[in-house]
Amino acid sequence: MRLNIHTKRSWLLVALGNLVVVAFLGLLLRWMFVAPVSGLNYKYLLHGHSHVALLGWLYTAVFVALLAAYLPSAYQEKRTYTWQFWLSQGAVLGMLLSFPVQGYGLFSIFFSTAHLLLSYWFIYQFLKDARSAGVSNGKHGLSLRFVKAALFFLALSSLGPWAMGPIMATGHSGSEIYFNAIYFYLHFQYNGWFTFAVLGLLFWLLEHHHISFNRIYGRLFFRLMCWACLPAYLLSVLWTKPAAVIYAVSGVAALVQVVALGLLLAVLWPVRQQLLNLFSGWSRGVFMLATLAFVLKTLMQFSTAIPYMADLAYKLRFFIIGYLHLVLIGFVSFFLFAFFVQLGWLSFRGSLSRWGIGVFIAAFVASEALLFLQGILYWAGAGAIPAYNEILFWVSVFLPMGVLLFFVSQIRERSRVQQHLKTEKYLQQAA
Repeated sequence: MRLNIHTKRSWLLVALGNLVVVAFLGLLLRWMFVAPVSGLNYKYLLHGHSHVALLGWLYTAVFVALLAAYLPSAYQEKRTYTWQFWLSQGAVLGMLLSFPVQGYGLFSIFFSTAHLLLSYWFIYQFLKDARSAGVSNGKHGLSLRFVKAALFFLALSSLGPWAMGPIMATGHSGSEIYFNAIYFYLHFQYNGWFTFAVLGLLFWLLEHHHISFNRIYGRLFFRLMCWACLPAYLLSVLWTKPAAVIYAVSGVAALVQVVALGLLLAVLWPVRQQLLNLFSGWSRGVFMLATLAFVLKTLMQFSTAIPYMADLAYKLRFFIIGYLHLVLIGFVSFFLFAFFVQLGWLSFRGSLSRWGIGVFIAAFVASEALLFLQGILYWAGAGAIPAYNEILFWVSVFLPMGVLLFFVSQIRERSRVQQHLKTEKYLQQAA
Protein backbone atom coordinates (compact mmCIF):
# COMPACT_ATOMS: atom_id res chain seq x y z
CA MET A 1 0.00 0.00 0.00
CA ARG A 2 1.57 3.29 -1.13
CA LEU A 3 1.56 6.07 1.40
CA ASN A 4 0.82 8.83 -1.12
CA ILE A 5 -0.27 12.33 -0.25
CA HIS A 6 -3.97 11.41 -0.47
CA THR A 7 -3.47 8.63 2.07
CA LYS A 8 -1.72 10.97 4.48
CA ARG A 9 -4.48 13.54 4.08
CA SER A 10 -6.99 10.81 4.87
CA TRP A 11 -5.04 9.97 8.01
CA LEU A 12 -5.11 13.63 9.00
CA LEU A 13 -8.90 13.64 8.58
CA VAL A 14 -9.08 10.61 10.88
CA ALA A 15 -7.11 12.58 13.48
CA LEU A 16 -9.44 15.54 13.02
CA GLY A 17 -12.42 13.22 13.43
CA ASN A 18 -10.95 12.11 16.75
CA LEU A 19 -10.81 15.77 17.79
CA VAL A 20 -14.54 16.05 17.06
CA VAL A 21 -15.15 13.08 19.38
CA VAL A 22 -12.91 14.65 22.04
CA ALA A 23 -14.86 17.92 21.86
CA PHE A 24 -18.23 16.19 22.33
CA LEU A 25 -16.86 14.14 25.24
CA GLY A 26 -15.61 17.36 26.82
CA LEU A 27 -19.05 18.92 26.40
CA LEU A 28 -20.63 15.91 28.10
CA LEU A 29 -18.16 16.24 30.97
CA ARG A 30 -19.19 19.87 31.49
CA TRP A 31 -22.88 18.97 31.27
CA MET A 32 -22.41 16.52 34.15
CA PHE A 33 -21.66 19.49 36.42
CA VAL A 34 -25.03 20.94 35.43
CA ALA A 35 -27.07 17.73 35.62
CA PRO A 36 -25.31 14.42 36.42
CA VAL A 37 -26.19 11.70 33.93
CA SER A 38 -27.40 8.47 35.48
CA GLY A 39 -25.18 5.51 34.66
CA LEU A 40 -22.17 7.63 33.63
CA ASN A 41 -19.10 7.80 35.81
CA TYR A 42 -17.46 11.23 35.48
CA LYS A 43 -13.97 9.97 36.30
CA TYR A 44 -14.23 7.12 33.79
CA LEU A 45 -15.50 9.46 31.09
CA LEU A 46 -12.65 11.87 31.84
CA HIS A 47 -10.15 9.04 31.25
CA GLY A 48 -11.72 8.38 27.86
CA HIS A 49 -11.69 12.09 26.96
CA SER A 50 -8.04 12.58 27.89
CA HIS A 51 -6.77 9.42 26.20
CA VAL A 52 -8.54 10.13 22.91
CA ALA A 53 -7.33 13.76 23.04
CA LEU A 54 -3.68 12.83 23.59
CA LEU A 55 -3.52 9.67 21.50
CA GLY A 56 -6.35 9.96 18.98
CA TRP A 57 -5.93 13.59 17.96
CA LEU A 58 -2.51 14.95 18.99
CA TYR A 59 -0.38 11.79 18.65
CA THR A 60 -1.96 10.97 15.28
CA ALA A 61 -1.57 14.51 13.91
CA VAL A 62 2.09 14.69 14.98
CA PHE A 63 2.67 11.17 13.56
CA VAL A 64 1.44 12.35 10.15
CA ALA A 65 3.34 15.66 10.36
CA LEU A 66 6.68 14.00 11.14
CA LEU A 67 6.34 11.52 8.29
CA ALA A 68 5.42 14.26 5.85
CA ALA A 69 8.14 16.67 6.94
CA TYR A 70 11.18 14.44 7.39
CA LEU A 71 11.02 11.19 5.44
CA PRO A 72 11.54 10.96 1.68
CA SER A 73 8.57 9.47 -0.19
CA ALA A 74 10.31 6.11 -0.61
CA TYR A 75 10.41 5.71 3.18
CA GLN A 76 6.93 7.10 3.74
CA GLU A 77 5.53 4.47 1.43
CA LYS A 78 6.63 1.63 3.68
CA ARG A 79 3.78 -0.62 4.70
CA THR A 80 5.00 -0.51 8.31
CA TYR A 81 3.65 3.03 8.81
CA THR A 82 0.25 2.01 7.49
CA TRP A 83 0.16 -0.82 10.01
CA GLN A 84 1.26 1.51 12.78
CA PHE A 85 -1.41 4.06 11.91
CA TRP A 86 -4.39 1.72 11.72
CA LEU A 87 -3.38 -0.40 14.70
CA SER A 88 -3.01 2.76 16.79
CA GLN A 89 -6.47 3.89 15.64
CA GLY A 90 -7.85 0.52 16.71
CA ALA A 91 -6.25 1.03 20.12
CA VAL A 92 -7.77 4.52 20.37
CA LEU A 93 -11.21 3.16 19.48
CA GLY A 94 -10.79 0.47 22.12
CA MET A 95 -9.92 3.09 24.74
CA LEU A 96 -12.84 5.26 23.65
CA LEU A 97 -15.25 2.37 24.22
CA SER A 98 -13.70 0.86 27.34
CA PHE A 99 -12.57 3.76 29.54
CA PRO A 100 -16.05 5.34 29.97
CA VAL A 101 -17.42 1.93 30.97
CA GLN A 102 -14.77 0.52 33.31
CA GLY A 103 -12.15 3.20 33.94
CA TYR A 104 -8.80 1.49 34.38
CA GLY A 105 -9.85 -2.10 33.78
CA LEU A 106 -8.84 -5.14 31.77
CA PHE A 107 -9.80 -3.87 28.31
CA SER A 108 -8.80 -0.22 28.75
CA ILE A 109 -5.39 -1.24 30.10
CA PHE A 110 -4.97 -3.67 27.20
CA PHE A 111 -5.68 -1.01 24.57
CA SER A 112 -3.60 1.70 26.26
CA THR A 113 -0.70 -0.75 26.64
CA ALA A 114 -1.04 -1.69 22.97
CA HIS A 115 -0.76 1.98 22.02
CA LEU A 116 2.36 2.35 24.16
CA LEU A 117 3.99 -0.57 22.36
CA LEU A 118 2.97 0.87 18.98
CA SER A 119 4.58 4.19 19.93
CA TYR A 120 7.83 2.35 20.66
CA TRP A 121 7.60 0.77 17.21
CA PHE A 122 7.08 4.17 15.62
CA ILE A 123 10.03 5.70 17.50
CA TYR A 124 12.32 2.87 16.37
CA GLN A 125 11.15 2.86 12.75
CA PHE A 126 11.16 6.65 12.31
CA LEU A 127 14.66 7.09 13.76
CA LYS A 128 15.95 4.17 11.71
CA ASP A 129 14.52 5.59 8.49
CA ALA A 130 15.65 9.13 9.27
CA ARG A 131 19.18 7.87 9.85
CA SER A 132 19.11 5.75 6.69
CA ALA A 133 17.87 8.71 4.65
CA GLY A 134 20.61 10.94 6.08
CA VAL A 135 18.19 13.56 7.36
CA SER A 136 20.58 14.65 10.13
CA ASN A 137 23.22 15.52 7.55
CA GLY A 138 20.92 17.68 5.47
CA LYS A 139 19.38 21.10 5.95
CA HIS A 140 16.98 19.78 8.62
CA GLY A 141 19.71 18.82 11.07
CA LEU A 142 18.72 21.28 13.82
CA SER A 143 14.98 20.71 13.63
CA LEU A 144 15.54 16.95 13.69
CA ARG A 145 17.29 17.38 17.05
CA PHE A 146 14.03 18.68 18.47
CA VAL A 147 12.16 15.73 16.96
CA LYS A 148 14.63 13.22 18.40
CA ALA A 149 14.21 14.85 21.81
CA ALA A 150 10.43 14.71 21.35
CA LEU A 151 10.60 10.98 20.66
CA PHE A 152 12.86 10.48 23.69
CA PHE A 153 10.35 12.26 25.91
CA LEU A 154 7.52 10.23 24.36
CA ALA A 155 9.31 7.04 25.44
CA LEU A 156 10.19 8.52 28.84
CA SER A 157 6.59 9.54 29.52
CA SER A 158 5.53 5.90 29.19
CA LEU A 159 7.27 5.10 32.50
CA GLY A 160 4.32 6.77 34.21
CA PRO A 161 1.69 4.32 32.90
CA TRP A 162 4.02 1.35 33.41
CA ALA A 163 4.36 2.37 37.07
CA MET A 164 0.60 2.50 37.58
CA GLY A 165 0.21 -1.28 37.72
CA PRO A 166 2.62 -1.88 40.63
CA ILE A 167 1.35 1.25 42.41
CA MET A 168 -2.29 0.12 42.26
CA ALA A 169 -1.40 -3.51 42.99
CA THR A 170 0.34 -2.49 46.22
CA GLY A 171 -2.70 -0.54 47.41
CA HIS A 172 -1.35 2.96 46.71
CA SER A 173 -4.15 4.07 44.40
CA GLY A 174 -5.00 7.69 45.18
CA SER A 175 -1.74 8.27 47.06
CA GLU A 176 0.91 10.89 46.34
CA ILE A 177 3.01 8.45 44.32
CA TYR A 178 -0.09 7.50 42.29
CA PHE A 179 -0.78 11.10 41.24
CA ASN A 180 2.91 11.83 40.70
CA ALA A 181 3.08 8.93 38.23
CA ILE A 182 0.14 10.48 36.34
CA TYR A 183 1.84 13.90 36.40
CA PHE A 184 5.07 12.28 35.17
CA TYR A 185 3.23 10.99 32.11
CA LEU A 186 1.44 14.27 31.49
CA HIS A 187 4.54 16.43 31.94
CA PHE A 188 6.67 14.52 29.47
CA GLN A 189 3.75 14.30 27.07
CA TYR A 190 2.83 17.98 26.82
CA ASN A 191 6.11 19.62 27.89
CA GLY A 192 8.25 16.98 26.21
CA TRP A 193 6.77 15.01 23.34
CA PHE A 194 4.28 17.54 21.97
CA THR A 195 6.22 20.72 22.74
CA PHE A 196 9.46 19.49 21.19
CA ALA A 197 7.62 18.04 18.18
CA VAL A 198 5.99 21.43 17.54
CA LEU A 199 9.30 23.25 17.99
CA GLY A 200 10.90 20.80 15.58
CA LEU A 201 8.20 21.50 12.98
CA LEU A 202 8.64 25.25 13.54
CA PHE A 203 12.38 25.05 12.83
CA TRP A 204 11.63 22.70 9.92
CA LEU A 205 9.59 25.49 8.33
CA LEU A 206 12.54 27.86 8.68
CA GLU A 207 14.95 25.32 7.22
CA HIS A 208 12.64 24.06 4.48
CA HIS A 209 11.93 27.57 3.19
CA HIS A 210 15.58 28.63 3.44
CA ILE A 211 14.92 31.34 6.02
CA SER A 212 18.31 32.22 7.52
CA PHE A 213 18.29 32.44 11.31
CA ASN A 214 20.84 32.56 14.12
CA ARG A 215 21.78 28.89 14.42
CA ILE A 216 24.01 29.51 17.45
CA TYR A 217 21.00 30.81 19.36
CA GLY A 218 18.90 28.01 17.89
CA ARG A 219 21.24 25.31 19.17
CA LEU A 220 21.53 26.99 22.58
CA PHE A 221 17.73 27.24 22.76
CA PHE A 222 17.49 23.51 22.06
CA ARG A 223 20.02 22.61 24.76
CA LEU A 224 18.40 24.78 27.41
CA MET A 225 14.90 23.49 26.63
CA CYS A 226 16.02 19.89 26.53
CA TRP A 227 17.96 19.89 29.80
CA ALA A 228 15.36 22.01 31.60
CA CYS A 229 12.53 19.66 30.65
CA LEU A 230 13.85 16.86 32.85
CA PRO A 231 14.02 18.67 36.22
CA ALA A 232 10.95 20.76 35.31
CA TYR A 233 8.93 17.65 36.16
CA LEU A 234 9.55 18.57 39.79
CA LEU A 235 7.18 21.52 39.29
CA SER A 236 4.42 18.90 39.08
CA VAL A 237 5.22 17.46 42.51
CA LEU A 238 5.40 20.72 44.49
CA TRP A 239 1.82 20.12 45.64
CA THR A 240 3.28 17.49 48.00
CA LYS A 241 5.32 20.26 49.70
CA PRO A 242 8.69 18.49 49.34
CA ALA A 243 12.10 19.50 50.67
CA ALA A 244 13.48 22.97 49.91
CA VAL A 245 16.03 21.54 47.46
CA ILE A 246 13.17 20.31 45.23
CA TYR A 247 11.74 23.83 45.12
CA ALA A 248 15.18 25.18 44.24
CA VAL A 249 15.86 22.72 41.42
CA SER A 250 12.38 23.10 39.92
CA GLY A 251 12.68 26.89 40.17
CA VAL A 252 15.99 26.88 38.29
CA ALA A 253 14.47 24.64 35.61
CA ALA A 254 11.54 27.01 35.19
CA LEU A 255 13.87 30.01 35.01
CA VAL A 256 16.00 28.30 32.36
CA GLN A 257 12.87 27.77 30.26
CA VAL A 258 12.11 31.50 30.47
CA VAL A 259 15.68 32.25 29.33
CA ALA A 260 15.18 29.74 26.51
CA LEU A 261 11.98 31.54 25.53
CA GLY A 262 14.00 34.74 25.24
CA LEU A 263 16.47 32.95 22.96
CA LEU A 264 13.64 31.66 20.77
CA LEU A 265 12.26 35.16 20.41
CA ALA A 266 15.79 36.35 19.55
CA VAL A 267 15.90 33.70 16.81
CA LEU A 268 12.47 34.49 15.38
CA TRP A 269 12.21 38.27 15.73
CA PRO A 270 14.74 39.18 12.99
CA VAL A 271 13.01 36.81 10.53
CA ARG A 272 9.46 37.39 11.77
CA GLN A 273 8.20 38.83 8.50
CA GLN A 274 9.64 35.98 6.44
CA LEU A 275 8.14 33.47 8.84
CA LEU A 276 4.72 35.12 8.86
CA ASN A 277 4.79 35.29 5.06
CA LEU A 278 4.65 31.48 5.05
CA PHE A 279 1.11 31.83 6.39
CA SER A 280 -1.74 33.89 5.04
CA GLY A 281 -5.11 35.06 6.28
CA TRP A 282 -6.59 32.86 8.95
CA SER A 283 -3.60 30.54 9.17
CA ARG A 284 -1.38 33.50 10.13
CA GLY A 285 -3.77 34.43 12.92
CA VAL A 286 -3.93 30.85 14.20
CA PHE A 287 -0.13 30.61 14.12
CA MET A 288 0.16 33.83 16.14
CA LEU A 289 -2.35 32.51 18.68
CA ALA A 290 -0.22 29.37 19.05
CA THR A 291 2.86 31.54 19.60
CA LEU A 292 1.06 33.59 22.25
CA ALA A 293 -0.11 30.40 23.97
CA PHE A 294 3.49 29.11 24.11
CA VAL A 295 4.66 32.35 25.73
CA LEU A 296 1.83 32.21 28.29
CA LYS A 297 2.53 28.53 28.95
CA THR A 298 6.18 29.23 29.73
CA LEU A 299 5.43 32.17 32.01
CA MET A 300 2.64 30.32 33.84
CA GLN A 301 4.90 27.33 34.38
CA PHE A 302 7.56 29.66 35.79
CA SER A 303 5.01 31.12 38.22
CA THR A 304 4.36 27.67 39.71
CA ALA A 305 7.97 27.58 40.92
CA ILE A 306 6.82 29.98 43.63
CA PRO A 307 5.56 27.81 46.54
CA TYR A 308 2.46 29.93 47.07
CA MET A 309 1.48 29.70 43.38
CA ALA A 310 2.17 25.95 43.29
CA ASP A 311 -0.13 25.42 46.28
CA LEU A 312 -2.76 27.71 44.74
CA ALA A 313 -2.73 25.82 41.43
CA TYR A 314 -3.18 22.52 43.28
CA LYS A 315 -6.09 23.78 45.37
CA LEU A 316 -7.93 25.50 42.49
CA ARG A 317 -8.37 22.94 39.71
CA PHE A 318 -9.73 25.63 37.39
CA PHE A 319 -6.14 26.76 36.84
CA ILE A 320 -4.90 23.25 36.05
CA ILE A 321 -7.71 22.56 33.56
CA GLY A 322 -7.23 25.97 31.96
CA TYR A 323 -3.47 25.46 31.74
CA LEU A 324 -3.76 22.02 30.14
CA HIS A 325 -6.21 23.34 27.56
CA LEU A 326 -3.95 26.33 26.91
CA VAL A 327 -1.07 23.98 26.09
CA LEU A 328 -2.87 21.21 24.24
CA ILE A 329 -5.38 23.34 22.32
CA GLY A 330 -3.99 26.88 22.32
CA PHE A 331 -0.38 25.94 21.63
CA VAL A 332 -0.12 22.46 20.10
CA SER A 333 -3.44 22.13 18.26
CA PHE A 334 -3.47 25.66 16.86
CA PHE A 335 0.10 25.25 15.61
CA LEU A 336 -0.81 21.96 13.93
CA PHE A 337 -3.79 23.61 12.24
CA ALA A 338 -1.57 26.38 10.88
CA PHE A 339 1.18 23.92 9.89
CA PHE A 340 -1.12 21.67 7.87
CA VAL A 341 -2.80 24.65 6.21
CA GLN A 342 0.67 25.87 5.24
CA LEU A 343 1.35 22.44 3.70
CA GLY A 344 -1.94 22.64 1.86
CA TRP A 345 -3.44 19.62 3.62
CA LEU A 346 -6.04 21.58 5.53
CA SER A 347 -7.80 24.66 4.26
CA PHE A 348 -9.32 27.82 5.68
CA ARG A 349 -10.91 28.58 2.32
CA GLY A 350 -14.66 28.81 2.22
CA SER A 351 -17.18 30.18 4.68
CA LEU A 352 -17.85 26.81 6.35
CA SER A 353 -14.18 26.31 7.20
CA ARG A 354 -13.75 29.86 8.49
CA TRP A 355 -16.95 29.74 10.50
CA GLY A 356 -15.85 26.45 12.00
CA ILE A 357 -12.37 27.52 13.06
CA GLY A 358 -13.65 30.96 14.11
CA VAL A 359 -16.36 29.51 16.35
CA PHE A 360 -13.89 27.00 17.79
CA ILE A 361 -11.32 29.69 18.63
CA ALA A 362 -13.93 32.04 20.12
CA ALA A 363 -15.34 29.25 22.31
CA PHE A 364 -11.85 28.22 23.41
CA VAL A 365 -10.93 31.79 24.41
CA ALA A 366 -14.25 32.29 26.22
CA SER A 367 -13.99 29.00 28.13
CA GLU A 368 -10.38 29.74 29.13
CA ALA A 369 -11.43 33.18 30.36
CA LEU A 370 -14.22 31.63 32.44
CA LEU A 371 -11.93 28.99 33.95
CA PHE A 372 -9.22 31.45 34.97
CA LEU A 373 -11.71 34.10 36.10
CA GLN A 374 -13.49 31.62 38.35
CA GLY A 375 -10.16 30.52 39.81
CA ILE A 376 -9.16 34.13 40.47
CA LEU A 377 -12.50 34.90 42.13
CA TYR A 378 -12.16 31.92 44.46
CA TRP A 379 -8.61 33.01 45.28
CA ALA A 380 -9.86 36.51 46.05
CA GLY A 381 -12.63 35.12 48.26
CA ALA A 382 -15.39 36.42 45.99
CA GLY A 383 -16.98 33.00 45.55
CA ALA A 384 -18.50 31.43 42.46
CA ILE A 385 -19.73 33.18 39.34
CA PRO A 386 -23.56 32.94 39.36
CA ALA A 387 -24.65 29.95 37.24
CA TYR A 388 -20.98 29.29 36.43
CA ASN A 389 -21.43 25.65 35.37
CA GLU A 390 -24.40 26.50 33.15
CA ILE A 391 -22.53 29.38 31.49
CA LEU A 392 -19.41 27.27 30.96
CA PHE A 393 -21.51 24.50 29.42
CA TRP A 394 -23.28 26.79 26.94
CA VAL A 395 -20.00 28.42 25.96
CA SER A 396 -18.51 24.95 25.51
CA VAL A 397 -21.32 23.94 23.15
CA PHE A 398 -19.54 25.95 20.48
CA LEU A 399 -16.30 23.93 20.79
CA PRO A 400 -17.64 20.71 19.22
CA MET A 401 -19.89 22.75 16.94
CA GLY A 402 -16.92 24.70 15.58
CA VAL A 403 -14.60 21.74 15.11
CA LEU A 404 -17.41 19.71 13.51
CA LEU A 405 -18.03 22.47 10.96
CA PHE A 406 -14.30 22.63 10.27
CA PHE A 407 -14.13 18.83 9.90
CA VAL A 408 -17.03 18.77 7.44
CA SER A 409 -15.42 21.58 5.42
CA GLN A 410 -12.19 19.58 5.14
CA ILE A 411 -14.06 16.51 3.87
CA ARG A 412 -15.74 18.67 1.25
CA GLU A 413 -12.42 20.22 0.26
CA ARG A 414 -10.82 16.79 -0.08
CA SER A 415 -13.71 15.59 -2.28
CA ARG A 416 -13.36 18.73 -4.42
CA VAL A 417 -9.61 18.18 -4.88
CA GLN A 418 -10.09 14.50 -5.73
CA GLN A 419 -12.75 15.35 -8.30
CA HIS A 420 -10.46 17.98 -9.83
CA LEU A 421 -7.61 15.45 -10.09
CA LYS A 422 -9.90 12.88 -11.68
CA THR A 423 -11.03 15.45 -14.23
CA GLU A 424 -7.43 16.38 -15.03
CA LYS A 425 -6.48 12.72 -15.43
CA TYR A 426 -9.46 12.11 -17.73
CA LEU A 427 -8.53 15.10 -19.91
CA GLN A 428 -4.91 13.97 -20.12
CA GLN A 429 -6.00 10.47 -21.20
CA ALA A 430 -8.43 11.92 -23.72
CA ALA A 431 -5.68 14.09 -25.18
